[in-house]
Amino acid sequence: MSWSILQIVVFLVLVTLIVKPLGIYMAHVYRGERTFLHAVLRPIERLVYRLCGVDETREMGVAGYAVSMIVFNLVALLLIYVVLRLQGHLPLNPAHVPGMSPWVAFNTAVSFATNTNWQVYVPETAVSYLTQMLALARENFVSAALGMAVAAAFIRGLTRRSARRLGNFWVDLTRSFLYILLPISIVGALFLVSQGVVQNFSGPTRAVTVEGVTQTIAQGPFASQEIIKELGTNGGGSFNANSAHPFENPTPLTNFVEMLAMLAIPVGFTYMFGRFAGNQRQGWALFAAAMVLLVMSMSLMFVSEQRGNPNFARAGVTQAATATQSGGNLEGKEVRNGIGGSVLWATITTDTSSGAVNSSHDSLTPLAGGMAMLNIALGEVVFGGVGVGIMGLLVFAVLAVFIAGLMVGRTPEYLGKKIEGREMKLAVLAILYFCVASLGLAAVAAVLPAGKDAVLNHGPHGLSEILYAAISQTGNNGSAFAGLTASGKFWATAGGLVMMWGRFFFIIPCLMLASSLGAKKAVPASSGTFPTTGPIFVVLVVGVILIVGALTYFPSFALGPIVEHFLMNAGRLFS
Repeated sequence: MSWSILQIVVFLVLVTLIVKPLGIYMAHVYRGERTFLHAVLRPIERLVYRLCGVDETREMGVAGYAVSMIVFNLVALLLIYVVLRLQGHLPLNPAHVPGMSPWVAFNTAVSFATNTNWQVYVPETAVSYLTQMLALARENFVSAALGMAVAAAFIRGLTRRSARRLGNFWVDLTRSFLYILLPISIVGALFLVSQGVVQNFSGPTRAVTVEGVTQTIAQGPFASQEIIKELGTNGGGSFNANSAHPFENPTPLTNFVEMLAMLAIPVGFTYMFGRFAGNQRQGWALFAAAMVLLVMSMSLMFVSEQRGNPNFARAGVTQAATATQSGGNLEGKEVRNGIGGSVLWATITTDTSSGAVNSSHDSLTPLAGGMAMLNIALGEVVFGGVGVGIMGLLVFAVLAVFIAGLMVGRTPEYLGKKIEGREMKLAVLAILYFCVASLGLAAVAAVLPAGKDAVLNHGPHGLSEILYAAISQTGNNGSAFAGLTASGKFWATAGGLVMMWGRFFFIIPCLMLASSLGAKKAVPASSGTFPTTGPIFVVLVVGVILIVGALTYFPSFALGPIVEHFLMNAGRLFS
């Protein structure tokens, strides 16, 4: 247990050390300033603009930026769908994988295009190598770059003075891919290969076990997909076991580095925001608020998992930490990762929009599983996914400033801009979309036979599985409780629609909010201005995020993970 705690502390320290250098580099990239990679990448960037007919000096308003984003995303979605349907007739398919069914292909195409990577298929038997590279791994880059581009536009609009323009979508997209995602992914993929992650074009290997059973071991170009899956907070694995599989995540070191990759860009955005705002304390305040929530979530999950499952204890299974075992609830976990590495990963993957897993979330204790669900339900603002996380944090910051303004009886201000009726409507719209879609889907699935029949468990845990699926897809996370068969027509179709809703209905109000605030003149701070760089503001942002989450989701959680927790402990309570 002491090693688990030490690992968590070291990880948090390293994350904090990443913030400044990466944030400075990202600020240079999105401002078009020279970086140490300019000599190599700038000629390629210019060539891309020339071939695509893009004028990098021409900026766009909300409509132009949003339409470009949506059209580009729909074209990418169509490409994925076509490849998935035709993969049986395409090359680089040594396992002779057939094309996907229409509804599974639709769900998968939407899933990867929206950075969700919700997988309703078994990757090692359902997709070819060409599909992995041309459709899925490529889209991991594209969907992440799209989220980063939108975040850059949002920050640019929020911090500008009297300007409605947000930048150029095509320029932001190109720079996200070329200067940030690609270089880090090349280095990261080489590191993963050095640690044993598979990267080849060999067909499946058939081996005979010591029991005489024939086992099929899938291989393929997986290291190149693994790094961008984590760095871009995509989450879709090359194996059904995802990052619990030793071909994706073979050692404690790869486990640690992949977790760092998931948080690297989201934390860098907080520092970049401070640079754009001209006041670095603004960025550190957002970082502090997200870090407080991350530590709170991780602590609750770690304590719950380390205590173990009382049902095992009543069955005579020893879960206490000893010299020979770490103790706690090890069901559904890889021993090489232990409680600490598994809980830390589960916290990070649900705090961001990654969704990659190195343990079974379905086997978490009720409180830990409920906390993982809540992390997503809060809007994944605890650093969040690449791009959308910082946008969610800033929306809650605007809401917190509005509440503070009501307390002191003044018009609320953020970054010197007055927060008025239009801005509040857009902020509330960006927050409410999530609960309406996720709880609406869960409610429909809980009453329709097609939704209920897909659940393999009954009672509160079955409801938790429905809630997790609905929240995960709406939040573009992609992780799941394993007790739900989501490959049927209902879940595949409804899930695909709600993933698109969750992606675009959040981004568009955010862009409108940034443009609205960007058009306003900055107001000089006065004695009545609420400071947005100190501990009080951090506490207020954390409080608003938790209160909104508690008020919205407590009734449904009370029927799922909370009641399951009390039922699990019933023997202990009444013995």
